[in-house]
Amino acid sequence: KEFGDHPDVIGFMIVSVRYQAVHNNAYMKTYALMEELGKPLGFHSNYNWNDRLVGNANRFLVTHALGFTVYNALHLCNWVVNGMPERFPKLKTIWIESGLAWIPWVMQRLDNDYKMRWSEAPSLKGLPSDYMREMFYTSQPMEIPDNPDILKMTFDMINADDQLLWASDYPHWDMDVPSVIYDLPFLDERQKRKMLGGNAIDLFNLDVSKRFPNYKPA
Repeated sequence: KEFGDHPDVIGFMIVSVRYQAVHNNAYMKTYALMEELGKPLGFHSNYNWNDRLVGNANRFLVTHALGFTVYNALHLCNWVVNGMPERFPKLKTIWIESGLAWIPWVMQRLDNDYKMRWSEAPSLKGLPSDYMREMFYTSQPMEIPDNPDILKMTFDMINADDQLLWASDYPHWDMDVPSVIYDLPFLDERQKRKMLGGNAIDLFNLDVSKRFPNYKPA
């Protein structure tokens, strides 16, 4: 209520390392207000070495690889299965700093189980993956497989043309420069422009006319 209409506030963000369910009734009024304001909600992942699950790893490599994905994966699953996209259809969500490789995995797992236990998600009017394709994802740290077809498949599955936001995470050790998107051989110039900035301009309703007077949506 205090900052929602401030011109410098383009959205809201919460840290995903948390143990209260995103579908808890205590949050419903807050989601409704965000939806009313037209501001997106970002879930920024991280790791917690003190977590009993990821804390079993004796190498940071494992804690980092799993921690940054598992928290967002869990909250996204709860968000979808508990019908939040149907309850707040205009509230846009962004899943931040988890890379991309986990998304096809979650899509396939949720779709598969939903087909067998759809009664546990009565609010849904489509497959879980249908809702996930309408969500936004930041690219960093983007996994670059040796086979580019794997990454292209991921881009296709998440509707990356419209839903992917390049992020740098500068100056962290696993940061991504713009070339991780720009150098991909299966993208054309229009797709690159959208992922490197155009999608973010649209999502956050940014006025770039003063800085880029000749800007036109890709």
